[in-house]
Amino acid sequence: MFTLTEVASLNDIQPTYRILKPWWDVFMDYLGIVMLMLAIFAGTMQLTRDQVVCLPVLDSAPVEVAPVPTGESGRLWDKESAVGEQAAPLMAAPDKQPTPRQRPPPTGIPTKLDFQQYVFVNQMCYHVALPWYSKYFPYLALIHTLILMVSSNFWFKYPRTSSKIEHFVSILGKCFESPWTTKALSETACEDSEENKQRLAGASAQHKHFSTSSEEGSPNQSAPMLTKSGVTFSAEKLVSEAPSMTILDKKDGEQAKALFEKVRKFRAHVEDSDLIYRLYALQTLIKTVKFILILCYTMTFVASIDFHHMCEPEIKHLTGYRKFHCTHNMAFMLKKLLVSYIALICVYGVICIYTLFWLFRRPLKEYSFEKVREESSFSDIPDVKNDFAFLLHMVDQYDQLYSKRFGVFLSEVSENKLREISLNHEWTFEKLRQHVARNVQEKLELHLFMLSGVPDAVFDLTDLEILKLELIPEARITAKISQMINLQELHFYHCPAKVEQTAFIFLRDHLRCLHVKFTDVAEIPSWLYLLKNLQELYLVGNLNSENNKMIGLESLRDLRHLKVLHLKSNLTKIPTNITDLSPHLVKLVVHNDGTKLLVLNSLKKMMNLSELELHNCELERIPHAIFSLNNLQELDLKSNHIRTIEEVISFQHLKRLTCLKLWHNKIISIPLSISHVKNLESLYLSHNKLECLPGPLFTLLKLRHLDVSHNSIAAVPPEVGFLQNLQYFAITGNKLEAVPKQLFKCTKLRTLCLGHNGIAVLPERVGQLAQLGHLELKSNCLDRLPVQLGQCPLLRRGCLLVEDHLFDSLPLEVKESINQESGAAFANGCKCLTDGR
Repeated sequence: MFTLTEVASLNDIQPTYRILKPWWDVFMDYLGIVMLMLAIFAGTMQLTRDQVVCLPVLDSAPVEVAPVPTGESGRLWDKESAVGEQAAPLMAAPDKQPTPRQRPPPTGIPTKLDFQQYVFVNQMCYHVALPWYSKYFPYLALIHTLILMVSSNFWFKYPRTSSKIEHFVSILGKCFESPWTTKALSETACEDSEENKQRLAGASAQHKHFSTSSEEGSPNQSAPMLTKSGVTFSAEKLVSEAPSMTILDKKDGEQAKALFEKVRKFRAHVEDSDLIYRLYALQTLIKTVKFILILCYTMTFVASIDFHHMCEPEIKHLTGYRKFHCTHNMAFMLKKLLVSYIALICVYGVICIYTLFWLFRRPLKEYSFEKVREESSFSDIPDVKNDFAFLLHMVDQYDQLYSKRFGVFLSEVSENKLREISLNHEWTFEKLRQHVARNVQEKLELHLFMLSGVPDAVFDLTDLEILKLELIPEARITAKISQMINLQELHFYHCPAKVEQTAFIFLRDHLRCLHVKFTDVAEIPSWLYLLKNLQELYLVGNLNSENNKMIGLESLRDLRHLKVLHLKSNLTKIPTNITDLSPHLVKLVVHNDGTKLLVLNSLKKMMNLSELELHNCELERIPHAIFSLNNLQELDLKSNHIRTIEEVISFQHLKRLTCLKLWHNKIISIPLSISHVKNLESLYLSHNKLECLPGPLFTLLKLRHLDVSHNSIAAVPPEVGFLQNLQYFAITGNKLEAVPKQLFKCTKLRTLCLGHNGIAVLPERVGQLAQLGHLELKSNCLDRLPVQLGQCPLLRRGCLLVEDHLFDSLPLEVKESINQESGAAFANGCKCLTDGR
């Protein structure tokens, strides 16, 4: 037989699961334990006590049967004295008379049965006369109770649900005990009605229109709104300042961030099914059916438990008696236990019916945090469904505080506040100061990459001039940015920026340059179109997809002071909206991703344009619209498919054109009409397919920069000596075998690139280039270097690109002269190469 401890272990659920057991489950567990104890008690009583006692019915004369050996005395009470003293009145043989020395004979009805025969009769009548329910009731009660206990806890043990439940209980306990939960709820509890009024006022203020014609803004000005071509842009997102959170311990902060990630993954894993709900409903149905079954057959057989029974075991040939009158000693106790068992089962069944009513009356597959949202500032806590919702409903039956604290970890606002605290704790002012550097323009620059937000300490760097934010999902510009009086340039790379109203007013008046890199046009912050003093705008991203339809450029007309517009996208035409900028736009850059730029007519209206760059636009000829830009000074058509430039003659009408960049194309030849572009000072023709340089090219006497590197040029005409103003000449990567002596008449040369050719001899006249500071000679066929290199006072070893063995062949005094450290000369010589390329 089972001990109580062994059976009770079947109901030993982990204490942590108690939060998922509502009061009815707990009450049914207690009832199960009581029924279990009742069944064990009944079974123990049946095993330890006589079950039935039978006496023969003397309705007829006994039959003679074989005598049973009784030992030496011939009397049973002499052989078994202990038993004989109790059973003597019933077992006294009528033919035996006691001797004078013996005790007086017992009185009663005499029989001729021995003790072993009585035991045998009792066992036979137990199986024949006693009803089956009286015999097996304790075992049935035990089995039923175990089944009910298993049914109550099966959902905790079923493999497909136990892992989810265990994970949920673990996360729930950590969320309940997390210091972040207490801090977040305490912060929201401190928000009084006055702050709520301010929030509502800020929301309603966004419906007011912002006057873009006004030159000055009031600090109390409402959030601006724009409506262009049916699309509404709001300065978004101009949010009011939120009270700062208290400092959280770093370890607690890391644990809280891990909890946010666990909750997010658990929700995604559990919300896709309702297995736990269906399993719980099924086990409740099973318990209800079990209750009905037990109640029905128990009520039927309860009357069969009786104290008196008549038995005819068909053993007359053994005992001499046909009938026996039996007494079921446990009948009274079993009936009382059975009635108690029925009463417990009835209570159990009522609770099961209530559970079913609760299961199917309420929508347990949906759970709303509406009450939590009303009581806190976390208005973004989402409603959940399926098994996630059901588990939260079960937890509410234990304590609703668990769900309330758990909801904190479902809120993105809460997560963002935690990130903000952790970020400010990690990125202090001293750490940010270490990341500040000077760029090539000698401006103080800070680049923040892949942070969770913008640290508050950034706004304390008052001397910062350039701020770059990249891959920061929650870039929030607060009012503290008004301290950064030197800030003029902002970069947002895949970084949707939210700007507070006070911060926007500051940026509108002080920001001069803005870089925005995006994937979809919706990521462009709409408040940038209201930056009235913005002078340079760089947009990098997709502006020409079917969904975008270039709506991001619709509002550029409001940027009254914009001078530089840089578009790196996939445009098929120059947007007509850009023409609204024509009165003040000075530089336009279009870098396509290989998409063919078809329509350029709108360029004609940009009469004040001085610089134009059309890169990687699949152009095959120089666009005719360019020839109308009378103020154009620099034209860059890099990385296109231009094969012929016969239209270059039309550049003679562009009197101010000084720089022409046709590099990285497929140009085969330079037309003779190039000589008509008299004002040309810089010409870039590198990375083309040129085979020769025409003589008229060298009639451009103002030419200071000529780059024809990486072509197939075999010779340089002697007319190159006419370019007396030439300062930069690059013919690297060609088929040049000799350098004309006339080249050294260009005494103003500062940079001369002759590398990667077939030059065998470098003329000694190279010493005439007194201003030469950079000379490239690598990968040629030179046997030696002329000693006249020592006559170039600005040439230093760092800017003399040649093989070491050739340099070592120079005389010692020449090498020492070139190796001299002269900071100014070295800088001037090398700067030419940097400027040229």
